[in-house]
Amino acid sequence: MEKAITRTLQALSDPTRRAILQMLNERDMTAGEIAARFAISAPSVSHHLNVLKAADLVTAERHGQHMIYRLNATVLQEVLSLLMDLFKVGADADQQRKEGGHA
Repeated sequence: MEKAITRTLQALSDPTRRAILQMLNERDMTAGEIAARFAISAPSVSHHLNVLKAADLVTAERHGQHMIYRLNATVLQEVLSLLMDLFKVGADADQQRKEGGHA
């Protein structure tokens, strides 16, 4: 699970990939539709999509000659939940220290 979280956070670290995720949150898109919204090469867009697929943040399904990309919101929800749990533990410990307890 640790590797999955690291891979997800690395994928999210790039602004282009975050923009792609925002677009896919609105609707499923082909690689060409995604590439048309950026001033970067098609191979660069393909690289970003591959990173997002490797992190399971997007899925791809072939429809005829096109690949349709779709946001995998489940992975995002799982990572956000794990991060919230991680920082909740820290917040609980801080609260205990403030109240005079030991953490």
